[in-house]
Amino acid sequence: MMITRRVVPYAFVFVAAAAFAQLRTAEPAAAGFAPDRLARAADLLDREVANGRVPAASILVARRERIVLRKSFGRMGPASGAPAVDPDSVFLLASITKPVTACAVMLLVDRGLISLDDPVSHYLPEFRGDDRAGVRVRDLLSHTSGLPDMLPENTELRRANAPLSEFVRHTFTTPLLYKPRTSFTYQSMGILLAGEIVERVSGMPLRDFERKEIFQPLGMKDSSLGLGGRRIADTVWCCSPEGGDRADVERFGPNTQYWRDIGHPWGGMHSTTDDLAILLQTMLNGGVYAGKRVFSPAAARAMVTDQNARLGAPWGLGWALAHSPVWSFFGELVSPAAFGHVGATGTVAWADPETGVLCVILTNRNVSEDRGRLLRRVSNAVAAAVEER
Repeated sequence: MMITRRVVPYAFVFVAAAAFAQLRTAEPAAAGFAPDRLARAADLLDREVANGRVPAASILVARRERIVLRKSFGRMGPASGAPAVDPDSVFLLASITKPVTACAVMLLVDRGLISLDDPVSHYLPEFRGDDRAGVRVRDLLSHTSGLPDMLPENTELRRANAPLSEFVRHTFTTPLLYKPRTSFTYQSMGILLAGEIVERVSGMPLRDFERKEIFQPLGMKDSSLGLGGRRIADTVWCCSPEGGDRADVERFGPNTQYWRDIGHPWGGMHSTTDDLAILLQTMLNGGVYAGKRVFSPAAARAMVTDQNARLGAPWGLGWALAHSPVWSFFGELVSPAAFGHVGATGTVAWADPETGVLCVILTNRNVSEDRGRLLRRVSNAVAAAVEER
């Protein structure tokens, strides 16, 4: 069944439907794609893996609930004879975790348990002093709180394999970079406090709350904050950024048990292309997937609506937008209404309400190696393949 809705940039009007079908496989032409042009997206990843520049990759493209491309390339790990990556392979998402944390917050907003315009100190009384009284919950999700991306003690804490509670404790007192809502700075520590709010209000660890309230209802069977009981060997190996200190990589790098399972709400989620496609489709559907409503239409709309118009730094609630100042590697051919997120481990997931297209690209080469160029090029190939509006 085709989703019916009328969309205008940065504002979404969802038309009621009796039910929404699950994502299902279809031929590209049946979904309005030029098959030869869509194939270029897969070919770009195939070539990067074949020439050794990217060890592993997986891609899924869908339009109006029809999957038209689902392919994987490379091997799960660096050892000779490592298993081949397949579409069900689990990757560490890095910062695609952030909008999922925001989704957890919005579920509690839907239930009347959190107000976005409440001060953070209402939920976290330890967060006080200086300009902290002016920081709202909304600011944590739109990167305007003044908190830093990483703590000054970040490396020290990771070297000590400190628990997440220590990162929270330091964030309560770390100096703000500016008065709330006077500027924009991409900041993981704001998302950390958003996750802490979810835990205190719900009375559950964030990883358990997301599993019960998001992943299970949506059928995201391979998603977890942290390892979710997996072995690291059962996930795709992460490439560390070039030039890193070997001792630090071995102590808290992306393939250590510590970092994979700490469950950090700004970057610790594991998932697959299939599961992320479900979440994106849910957002496109106004909070519904396969006939099951998880988010209200109002919450789904707010998450992909610009919160920072006054600052000229477009961002939703957790989700980056097409013209966001950082971390919007959706390519240059999506519409202004597109939303999504990128992850430093080499991942991107985006959806375009104007065309109904969603795209998930998971690799294991850090985006710092090419500044996201591959993700943008593949995304452009996907957007360019749409023939029929």
